[in-house]
Amino acid sequence: MNAKMNHRLQAYFERNQNHARLLITCLDQPGIVAAVSKFLFDRHANIVQSDQYSTDPEGGQFFMRVAFDVPDIKHDENLREDFKTISEKFDMDWRISFADELKRVAIFVSQQEHCLLELLWQLQSGDLTAEVPMVISNHPDHRELVESFNIPFYHIPVTKDTKKEAEAEQLALLKDKVDVIVLARYMQILSPEFVSQHPGKIINIHHSFLPAFVGAKPYERAYERGVKLIGATSHYVTNDLDEGPIIEQDIHRVNHHHRVDDLKRIGGQIERSVLARAVGWHLEDRIISHNNKTVVF
Repeated sequence: MNAKMNHRLQAYFERNQNHARLLITCLDQPGIVAAVSKFLFDRHANIVQSDQYSTDPEGGQFFMRVAFDVPDIKHDENLREDFKTISEKFDMDWRISFADELKRVAIFVSQQEHCLLELLWQLQSGDLTAEVPMVISNHPDHRELVESFNIPFYHIPVTKDTKKEAEAEQLALLKDKVDVIVLARYMQILSPEFVSQHPGKIINIHHSFLPAFVGAKPYERAYERGVKLIGATSHYVTNDLDEGPIIEQDIHRVNHHHRVDDLKRIGGQIERSVLARAVGWHLEDRIISHNNKTVVF
C-alpha cells in the first residue's frame, strides 16, 4: 500500500477507533428498537445513525442498521456476548462490526482495467477504505499498474482444461486472508465449489441492466435491439449466473446515433461507478441480504 493510502488510513483509524455498526434481521414485533437502544444506552453508547425497514409491521420481516460510538469500545470484551440475550429474545440474525477493523478485499480482474482503476483510485483518495492484500488476474496485463500501488499481483492463467487447478490456486491464496472478493470485470464464471467457499462475499459487476442481456456480448445485443437505455448492475454472486441479490444499478440514455463502441464506452463509465458504490456500501456494512434481495441503508 502506497504512502497516500497509508496516510489516509491513519486518519481513518483516528476518526473511527470508537465506532461500530450493528445489523439486525428478524420478524417484526414490538420492542425491538427499544431493546436495542437500551442495550446501547447502558453501555454509554451514542447512536449516530439508525435506519430500519419492515416489509410489513404486522409480522413482516424487520431490518435495522445502527451506527454508534462507545468510548474505548475495544475494551468492552463482552459487547457481542451480552447482545445474545436480546438476539435470542427476538430470534435475530445479527452482527456487530468495528469500523477500524478494515475489511480485506481481493480484486479479480481480466483484461479490461476501468473497474480496477476506479477501485484503486477510490482507495487512494479515501473514498473507499479497506485493505487490499492481493489482485488476481487470468492475464498479466495489469501487473505494473497494481504493483505501483504496492499491492501484490498474482497472474493465474485459466483455460477450460486448467480451470479446476487455477481455482484451487486462487482459493489457497485467499484462504483466511480476505473478507470480500470483488470481480472487477473478471471474465470467468466461478464454479459452485469456489462460490461455496465465500457465500455472500463475492461482488460482481454485470455489463448490462439485469435481467436484460444476460451472458455474452450484451452491448452488441443491445445495439441490435435498438435500446434507448443501457446500464450496469452490481450483485452478489450465487451459483445462478448473474441472478444473485442486486446491490446497485444505474442507467444512461442512448439513441440511434450511438454505435456499439459508444455503448461500450458509456457502459464502462456506468460499470465502474456502480461497482464502486456497491463495494463501498459493503465495506460500510450497509447491506442486508434476504431472499435473493438486498436492503441497502
